Amino acid sequence: MKRSTIQFIIILATISLIGVVLMQSFWFYKAFRFHQTQLDQRIHVALLRVAEKILILNSNPSTLVNPVNQVSSNYYIVMVNDVIDTKKLELYLREELRFRQIYTDFEYGIYDCNNRKLVYGNYVRLHNEKVENDTIYKPKPTLLPALTKDNYYFAVYFPSLQSYMLGEMDIWIFSSVVLFIVIVFFAYTLLAILRQKRLSEVQRDFINNMTHEFKTPIATIAISSEVLMKPNIIEKPERLLNYATIINEETKRLKKQVERVLQMATLEKEDLKLNLEVLDLHELIEKVVINLEAPLRKVNGTLTLNLAETPIALQADKLHLTNIIYNLVDNAIKYSKENPEINITTTQKRNGVEIAISDKGIGIAPEMKRKIFDKFYRVPTGDVHDVKGFGLGLSYVKLMIEAHKGTIKAHSVLKEGTTFLMFLPMNF
Repeated sequence: MKRSTIQFIIILATISLIGVVLMQSFWFYKAFRFHQTQLDQRIHVALLRVAEKILILNSNPSTLVNPVNQVSSNYYIVMVNDVIDTKKLELYLREELRFRQIYTDFEYGIYDCNNRKLVYGNYVRLHNEKVENDTIYKPKPTLLPALTKDNYYFAVYFPSLQSYMLGEMDIWIFSSVVLFIVIVFFAYTLLAILRQKRLSEVQRDFINNMTHEFKTPIATIAISSEVLMKPNIIEKPERLLNYATIINEETKRLKKQVERVLQMATLEKEDLKLNLEVLDLHELIEKVVINLEAPLRKVNGTLTLNLAETPIALQADKLHLTNIIYNLVDNAIKYSKENPEINITTTQKRNGVEIAISDKGIGIAPEMKRKIFDKFYRVPTGDVHDVKGFGLGLSYVKLMIEAHKGTIKAHSVLKEGTTFLMFLPMNF
């Protein structure tokens, strides 16, 4: 599938999902406001009925005009202006709220308007209390103060009204949760598609690169073998030795590339085991440098060691640590245009050692730096295929550094050079 097609599908699907989320949010808000208004009305009617019952109880024929005043979303004041029987008020409140299917805790208080103080109050639990029959609730008899003054009003406070209201919107909450799961699944699917496309591109690039890497030595071997098959080649031992050497070198090169691919496949297994031993880091680095003298001399390069004054011993796998240093220096040689200048610096730290390998090569662009440790990824060098390899070196380095419980990061400036900074613990 083309990149443009995938991008179009992703954009279209994203716009659709955003539209669905906005619509769901709009209707959820509308439903919440509707339930809030409806619940306010039910509470208002219930409190009005309580006030009327109090007047009836006191044989007061007067008519109440807008006695219920909503101070806030969950706080109400009811002006009665008559004697309030504390034994009956809680009973009436329970009856009216339960009759209108309002099962949430509330707190009420009776206030004396003349003295401006609370005369009586109580906290009532109605949460999950369901009406199963028409039996009227009767409160337990308690010792209450005798209230005989007029100009009383009572206030009712619902501490959990918002959560109770949300509880009544369970179908809306359920649909929102389902939508959220769909969005998460959609996002995961998109990531999987992009990851699969990236993997497909990487595999294609790897196959193209591998074809190029194998084609050249195979062609060289084929030409050399054809020359060796000529009868008169025996009369020219110098040419015979030359072509035999070419075949031998190209065969080694092919073997090395195949082994590197197989090595990465083996190292990805979960049963990777390190052969740990106590190593002299400086001695190991110096041996790697000796092995790199020929490649450095070939490109007229220099390698400078800035090793710590005291020897550094650490526990590590000798083979893999040697390969780590070798791969990083080899990379520095490859990605230097001419006369490579490479530095290896070691610094003793509190819990380990820091190894810095720097060069003055082509550098790495910021947008490419996060990909350099990906398997098969190779920093582009233009249209000329002058840097050999499969893009496995840095992936192997990162894998083995992490296997040693260490860290690695790259600092680079385009056209100025790159520094790989590694930290390895002394023991792990």
